[in-house]
Amino acid sequence: MEKGVWVIESRCKACTLCVEVCPSGSLAMRSDPKSTLGAFAVVINADSCIGCGECELSCPDFAICVADRKEFKFAKLTDASKAAAAAIKQNGCYEIKEKL
Repeated sequence: MEKGVWVIESRCKACTLCVEVCPSGSLAMRSDPKSTLGAFAVVINADSCIGCGECELSCPDFAICVADRKEFKFAKLTDASKAAAAAIKQNGCYEIKEKL
């Protein structure tokens, strides 16, 4: 397994709940006119995932998966990842194109 968190895009209903609860800025919404609701959740920074599982627990559509802590070494929550999470939330939960 190479990622600690991943999205099953076909299940995502673009509710943004996973992005709203992510403390590390690992997830964001991405616009996609071909998707059912015009967007879906994506992992934008897998390396910042702390493995808290809040995204997986909050998803009503079972579209988010988090690796088992016994099988994957997760990151520590940093000030930079907290700032990235805040910026994403301030951007309506959508990914930010420029680097923070």
